[in-house]
Amino acid sequence: MLNKKRKEIKFDPKEIANSNRIYKSATPKQDLSWYVKWAASLFILVGMSIRGVEGLQFYDLLMSLIGVSGWLIVGLLWKDRALILLNGIGLALLFRTFAQTLTSF
Repeated sequence: MLNKKRKEIKFDPKEIANSNRIYKSATPKQDLSWYVKWAASLFILVGMSIRGVEGLQFYDLLMSLIGVSGWLIVGLLWKDRALILLNGIGLALLFRTFAQTLTSF
C-alpha cells in the first residue's frame, strides 16, 4: 500500500519477515537513540574535518568528546557492549587529553 503522505511503500509484516529483497534496518528509527547517534556522528565528523588545522586542535578535541559521549549513550541505550567498551575507553582517553590541554593554558 502506498502512503501518499510520505511516499513510502508499506509492506505486510509477513512479507518483510520472509523477504530477502526488502531492506530491514537492525537499528531503531526515530527514537531517542536515533537522534543521539546522528548528532554524535555529526560532532565526530566535524572534529575529524578540523583535526589537521593549526590552532583548532582544542575544538577538534571538544567535538570528539561530545561525539564519543553521544555514542557511549547510544551503546548504553542499545545495551551494546562493543559500543560501550569502545566509546567508554575512547571517552577516557579523550578526557585525559582534554584535561592535559586545560592545564597547559
